[in-house]
Amino acid sequence: MSYQLHNKQKFEDLDYRLNNLDELRRIANGGNSVLFTYPPNEEDLYIKKAMELYSSKATFIDISKLLVKFIDQDGIEEFELLYKDFINTPHELFRAVDDPEIDLFDMIIENIKEAFSDGKIPFLIRTGCLYGTGIENNNIMEHKDIMNNKIPLIVFYPASVDGDTIKFLNFKIANKYRCTVIK
Repeated sequence: MSYQLHNKQKFEDLDYRLNNLDELRRIANGGNSVLFTYPPNEEDLYIKKAMELYSSKATFIDISKLLVKFIDQDGIEEFELLYKDFINTPHELFRAVDDPEIDLFDMIIENIKEAFSDGKIPFLIRTGCLYGTGIENNNIMEHKDIMNNKIPLIVFYPASVDGDTIKFLNFKIANKYRCTVIK
């Protein structure tokens, strides 16, 4: 299917979900998120189209920019040392549950909460940057502040789809999510 036709259908599906929030929660097993899949090599096209369609009612949260901001907190040299220390447990660096320091996961959640406070739909983009951090999309989607909000979270998800199998970045089989999926 051509990008134009596929793109049109996916954004129509997204509009339908955004206009039928009660149904979204029912289909998503109580979740409050939409996983919007697209071929990784077409990411820029889908993000550009989403920005055209939703710029007035959405906040686009770029994970790649948050990752750079996270690294810049202590500088690249310090980050390199920390990353080497946590190479086998990256989740402890990027999503430390009991650590009071602001980590990447905290930054993502805070940006989503800011969008909610502004009455905007948060769109997570460039989520491929999460690969290798130990942060899974379901960690974000199942966070209490996302689950309990009236506004849904939209997660742009670079993936291949083959029937019911979704492969993040075309190779990592996706977790089962409490969300609705737009394939």
